[in-house]
Amino acid sequence: MLRLFRFVALIEGITTIALFLVAMPMKYWLGNPALVPPVGMAHGVAWLAYVLGMLACFPGKGFTVWQWVRTFLVAFVPFGTFLNDPMIHRREKDLQGQAALKA
Repeated sequence: MLRLFRFVALIEGITTIALFLVAMPMKYWLGNPALVPPVGMAHGVAWLAYVLGMLACFPGKGFTVWQWVRTFLVAFVPFGTFLNDPMIHRREKDLQGQAALKA
């Protein structure tokens, strides 16, 4: 499940970059707002999927309250999901190692 969340986080991060570094500069610097609605909608859907993904994928995986809060807050910071990914990846590897020990 954490692999799915990491994929959703990647998409959320990419849409944030597209919105802030492509669509909004085109609107404000070049006077062409054509990309803002579709990219903004894609980013909104990706952000909702990110939050819902947290609620679906994190319970029972051993994340601390701080890790939950951190993961939620980085969704508001450009590049935040990319900076948070190593923490999620480490937890995913830890859980895989635990599962291998039980098998």
